[in-house]
Amino acid sequence: MTGWRPIVRAVGWVVVYLAAGLLLTALPFVLYIRYSPAPDTAALTGNSTALLLQGVAQLAVFGFLTWLIGRRVLKLSPAQLGWVSQGREKGFGRGLLGAMVLAGAALILGVALGGARWLPDTGGVLDYLRNVGLTTSVLAPAALAEEVAFRGLPLVLLASVFGRGSAIVVMSLIFGLAHGLNPDVTPLAIGNVALAGVFLSLAFYAPGGIWTAWGAHLGWNATLAALDAPVSGLPFRIPLINFDPGTVTWLTGGSFGPEGGVAATVVLCAGCLALARYVRKDDSA
Repeated sequence: MTGWRPIVRAVGWVVVYLAAGLLLTALPFVLYIRYSPAPDTAALTGNSTALLLQGVAQLAVFGFLTWLIGRRVLKLSPAQLGWVSQGREKGFGRGLLGAMVLAGAALILGVALGGARWLPDTGGVLDYLRNVGLTTSVLAPAALAEEVAFRGLPLVLLASVFGRGSAIVVMSLIFGLAHGLNPDVTPLAIGNVALAGVFLSLAFYAPGGIWTAWGAHLGWNATLAALDAPVSGLPFRIPLINFDPGTVTWLTGGSFGPEGGVAATVVLCAGCLALARYVRKDDSA
């Protein structure tokens, strides 16, 4: 049985890690809002350049804290933190493809059962491909930053004292609550984001470690954006097509995107079950 000292130590470092990371990431934007003569707060969440800068800043902060606390203070190896070198490309590719299938399935369920549909929009194929590429580039650092923040050091530390299952639940709940201020958020949306956290945590424990989790995170977000659906409440302007979530918003997610609807709940549960079996099979090999 784990004594209370390792538990306090692990939980303490998780609190320090998350608090310091969130504070350092938010500080530049807080200073901008406080001291700018005419702060444009809408641009902080509605502008692709701002989202890219936020993702890069968050990645830099949590990457530094992972090195400082995880490597220098706690003496954890890169492999223990999920930064595996063997199989990272394959893991990233598998995570990417698997999450793309799940995201597409959530949208198709919304179309088939919830009245969602795609309508034609302005722009051509080249405009569409260029915009999807740029949007994916914006989403990539943010996806990796969230994996480092929520599926890296904190998950490893909590799993070392409470076990994987409990650690996954705790960090997934925190992950869901961290999206509680997103536009058009609902209780179901927070629950689905937490469920996505379970899926991504399982991906972290699959071969490829954090690279698999990053691929899964990016695959889900990029697929929704590429098909003109909002990503956790954030809309992305995609030429050529226009996604209409319909009126059955409890199923399709409405303006929050598929993560706000029951269709996403169904596909994420299926993804978690499949991935859990895969991870158990790999652990027993």
